[in-house]
Amino acid sequence: MIKITLPDGSVREFDSGVTPMEVAKSISEGFARNVISASFNGTIVETTTPLTTDGSLILYTWNDEGGKKAFWHSTSHVMAQVLEEMYPGIKLTLGPAISNGFYYDVDFENHKITDADFKKIEDRVLEISREKHEFKLRPVTKAEALEAYKDNVYKTELISNLEDGTITFCDHSTFTDLCRGGHIPNTGIIKAMKIMSVAGAYWRGDEKNKQLTRVYGVSFPKQKDLTEYLELLEEAKRRDHRKLGKELELFAFSSKVGQGLPLWLPKGAALRDRLEQFLKKAQKKAGYEQVVTPHIGQKELYVTSGHYAKYGADSFQPINTPAEGEEFLLKPMNCPHHCEIFNTRPWSYKDLPKRYAEFGTVYRYEQSGELHGLTRVRGFTQDDAHIFCTPDQLDQEFKNVIDLVLYVFGSLGFENFTAQISLRDQENRDKYIGSDENWEKAENAIINAAADKGLKTVVEYGEAAFYGPKLDFMVKDALGRSWQLGTIQVDYNLPERFELTYKGSDDQLHTPVMIHRAPFGSMERFIAILIEHTAGKFPLWLMPEQAIILSLSEKYENYAKKVLSLLENHEIRALIDNRNETIGKKIRDAEMQKTPFMLIVGEEEEKNGTISIRRHGQEGKGNITVTIEEFAAIVNEEISKTLKVFTV
Repeated sequence: MIKITLPDGSVREFDSGVTPMEVAKSISEGFARNVISASFNGTIVETTTPLTTDGSLILYTWNDEGGKKAFWHSTSHVMAQVLEEMYPGIKLTLGPAISNGFYYDVDFENHKITDADFKKIEDRVLEISREKHEFKLRPVTKAEALEAYKDNVYKTELISNLEDGTITFCDHSTFTDLCRGGHIPNTGIIKAMKIMSVAGAYWRGDEKNKQLTRVYGVSFPKQKDLTEYLELLEEAKRRDHRKLGKELELFAFSSKVGQGLPLWLPKGAALRDRLEQFLKKAQKKAGYEQVVTPHIGQKELYVTSGHYAKYGADSFQPINTPAEGEEFLLKPMNCPHHCEIFNTRPWSYKDLPKRYAEFGTVYRYEQSGELHGLTRVRGFTQDDAHIFCTPDQLDQEFKNVIDLVLYVFGSLGFENFTAQISLRDQENRDKYIGSDENWEKAENAIINAAADKGLKTVVEYGEAAFYGPKLDFMVKDALGRSWQLGTIQVDYNLPERFELTYKGSDDQLHTPVMIHRAPFGSMERFIAILIEHTAGKFPLWLMPEQAIILSLSEKYENYAKKVLSLLENHEIRALIDNRNETIGKKIRDAEMQKTPFMLIVGEEEEKNGTISIRRHGQEGKGNITVTIEEFAAIVNEEISKTLKVFTV
């Protein structure tokens, strides 16, 4: 008998050789009908894989990420089968699942795939799927694998790097592919499939290698799911921050300035400033002190911190000065600078915690193909802070930072999130610095604090920073997409590397614990996600202009200026549209700019000292007429509902 531990912690005994599907059936026949994949002791397995040792089993349905990965990877096999049928002589390479679907990289030789072929490929994929072919994994020797792919240089290269006894093929229908596993039970589960695009991709991502054709696709267990997904994509296009950023005049890029280096236009700069002031106000209440550090530092600073080993080879290269041997780097992170600020004087345990905050710009050389609007740039500003505290203070300080992150999310409308506890890789420890003892203390601190705060958490191994574990906040936007926003990290290692100390109550020197935190993450990425989440209709307190004044004719422009002055007295951001355009055109333009309130003034308004209010997006609902004071009260009430009050 073997013991199988399920995700709820329950343990069940089964005969050795039981399969994940048989375990699923022992739970419920209805549940088993929805199980499409599984993992055992952290490794993806087939639902038909015999289990012969004690271990932890997770059963995946379509609603789980693991289930989707198996579903999409399996569909890539079927698509590869169809591509071989339609384009004889092609060479297949790799076909993994990705975050939204799958792709297969193919050397099409003399063939060419075009948009006109997509429908034929999709129809044939569904035809094969309806035949309900089982996916069967089987072991092969290295010699057998090399013989099978002797005419495919790509598969041969992959096999050459594998150990004999670890190689498997996956069969379905008339098709076989080199594969290590992770499939759905049979093709019949695939009910809808669409090819999304084709693109060039170098073999193994190396531009020195041959360029292949990457065929992207997506599939679903219901046609309705595909229809909804395509509608979601269209909505995502409408919300694309690159499109809205241009329309709303927030930011721009210039080839002369350089790729991945955003230029903030006046409205965007004002938006950024409001976000900064919002957080600075909360930070001041929470006892943070603002610091400013340079954009560069001596190379040795980042060698000490470990950032040079982590980012040096793939980042901006050292800056050489006229002095021989003197090298500087554009800073990749702010934390080494903050460590040196802490090191400027001796500290007592009575002085701690010290909380240093900075909106510091850092630089990473991202490859040009990876740059994407504001979400992936080469220069970005982090809302960085570092807390230096005693081990006894760590728990409360960490919880205080959680409260700050939740305040930020609540004030900006991010209500749907999961806290991801990002820990070290359980097997590969080479990419981390520091002792096992320090890592265990740091990981336990995060796990315990998240539990005490009642956060909904998931644990991800291998996602920690190189110097410490993290609590990452995974936020779902209005379209249901998940983004990593906000992070809190516990670090015992950098304080040791920088020889940071404080004198304890025992009159001995001790090393402080360091908390890294950034509720926004990076200003660029946060604003990009905020634009897409709100479709450019930001919370009222954050809008570049909260109101625009539209006069019905030139006769009322002096009254419009008076209204503007009164609004400024109430600290309401507004401007006058005095262009020589019709009122209808002005209203349409204000709607395009997402301006929350259009204040129309004419003869009646001037006579009565009032304004006529039209809300954004409320065409046909009629305007209401109020005094300036009544309008100010409306604005303040709406802001108070969304902009939370931060309490310590």
